[in-house]
Amino acid sequence: MQFTQLQYFVAVAETRHFTRAADLVHVAQPSLSQQIKALERELGADLFLRARGNITLTDAGEALLPLARRILADADTARYEVQELVQLRSGRVRLGATPSLCTGLLPDVLRAFHDRYPGIRLLIEEGGSHDLVRELARGALDLALVVLPLPTPSPALTTVELLREDLVVVSSPEAAKPGDGRRTVRIADLEGERLVMFRHGYDLRELTVAACRAEGFEPDFAVEGGEMDAVLGFVRAGLGVAVVPRMVAARSGRGLRVTPLARPGLHRTIALAHRSDVAPPRAARELQRMLLER
Repeated sequence: MQFTQLQYFVAVAETRHFTRAADLVHVAQPSLSQQIKALERELGADLFLRARGNITLTDAGEALLPLARRILADADTARYEVQELVQLRSGRVRLGATPSLCTGLLPDVLRAFHDRYPGIRLLIEEGGSHDLVRELARGALDLALVVLPLPTPSPALTTVELLREDLVVVSSPEAAKPGDGRRTVRIADLEGERLVMFRHGYDLRELTVAACRAEGFEPDFAVEGGEMDAVLGFVRAGLGVAVVPRMVAARSGRGLRVTPLARPGLHRTIALAHRSDVAPPRAARELQRMLLER
């Protein structure tokens, strides 16, 4: 019994017509008929009743049909699983993330992923959550790490909460300690500080400015418009203080003083997002699993 014979048999059983079945499986009708006859000879039973152009299944055909469908489905599953495994040996994952997450969260996870799947190319795009959501929607990214709530909620995206991260205040050790030297800093204490501020569209900018306004004052910017590395560099140089994620501050090395924010503090929620209508490739799903289990 050959696999193609089962394909031809199922095609005839579903169309009840040899010519249409031949068109369906892209083979000449005489070849299909010959293979059906060969299958019947091997099984020792007729599978179809052919009467005046009316094709019906015999009892043997009725018994074979669900088994043949299951065999064909199992073959498709086997082909899919093998292709999925091949994808983990080669291919790419397109991941978007905010710059602060590229600095804080991703290095260890990406190193572990690369060690396990060295054949997978990792393409990283940095941007704000708004830009990353747009890139996901147009299919330019497989996954994205975004800050919740999304700037524009989209039913076309699926998001899974990854972590809730505290924000801290960083300053130069050579400058006066913010908050009059206390162990923690209140948002209200930032009213008298010069801030090093991120560019427009940066999630941390919006969060910090909103917190200051909630305390009744407009923040005073010493420098604004930078990305994460530039902001940290300006703070080290003593130009002002900045509000950054705790994970980034922990990785920033020497040259920065880290002061926690007093309760209730400031936090941000990080989520992993992908399109709802398209399943991510196998390699992207594996990276997603590693991020969720980190």
